[in-house]
Amino acid sequence: MKRKIDPTLFELCLGIFLYGIIFEMVLLFFSTEISYSLGLWIGVILAMAGSVHMWWSLNRGLDMPEKDAVKSMGVNNIIRYLVLVIVMAVLIYTEFANPIFTFCGYMGMKLSAYFNPLIHKVCGGKVHKQPDDVV
Repeated sequence: MKRKIDPTLFELCLGIFLYGIIFEMVLLFFSTEISYSLGLWIGVILAMAGSVHMWWSLNRGLDMPEKDAVKSMGVNNIIRYLVLVIVMAVLIYTEFANPIFTFCGYMGMKLSAYFNPLIHKVCGGKVHKQPDDVV
């Protein structure tokens, strides 16, 4: 059975990826340091994974009673930020990639969320009207 990806999640991940490409082009214009690019793409991958995890935990939380949903969402938020902190600590300790550019890549999630209406329009998304009798 085929599962259809949520269009909003797809558009958010697309925006994160496009942000990564644009940021990489600007980054390569100023520097060819490989650790900068590695850090950026680690951040982009973390942002995409965080977006998918957020979507999954929200969907799961909406099917729970209020008390359980609050607890579940809190735990899932902590997990997301704990993964980010652990990855950043490993990058700082190993100097494998630049942690500042990892953070910049992760911020692609925020920028993509702000530009989501534009991405939705470019992807040819339809605007759903609310019925007139809804208050």
